[in-house]
Amino acid sequence: MDLDLLFRALSDATRRRLIDELAERDGQTLFELHVRLITYYGASLSRQALSKHLKVLEEAGLLRTEWQWRSKHHFLDRTPLRRAWTLWLAGHAGERTPESRPSAAEPSAAQPAEPQPDAAPAAAPPPSPPQRRTPA
Repeated sequence: MDLDLLFRALSDATRRRLIDELAERDGQTLFELHVRLITYYGASLSRQALSKHLKVLEEAGLLRTEWQWRSKHHFLDRTPLRRAWTLWLAGHAGERTPESRPSAAEPSAAQPAEPQPDAAPAAAPPPSPPQRRTPA
């Protein structure tokens, strides 16, 4: 799961409203979602723009679609939200879980990287300038 893709999808207010609508009433068509956004939020966007928002949500894994006869229905997939909570958000909310802790096998950004054996040794820092002594 790509957290960047997920958070990019969630960064837009229209897409968050779409998620709210699908959480309330799953399996809506593009037309139904369009009417609800206009009715409840006063949104003024075209069906083409709405379709692009739905595509972003689908690419982030937040939506799955299903064709029923000649209508495309959209269903909310909460799995990416749960995984984001478990892997990243819970730790920052002070609710560490075993899954949100970095494992010993995964290097953490907080830990300095170990030097590579084929890497050139680090240069020594330059000597400090001599201290001036003032007469006493």
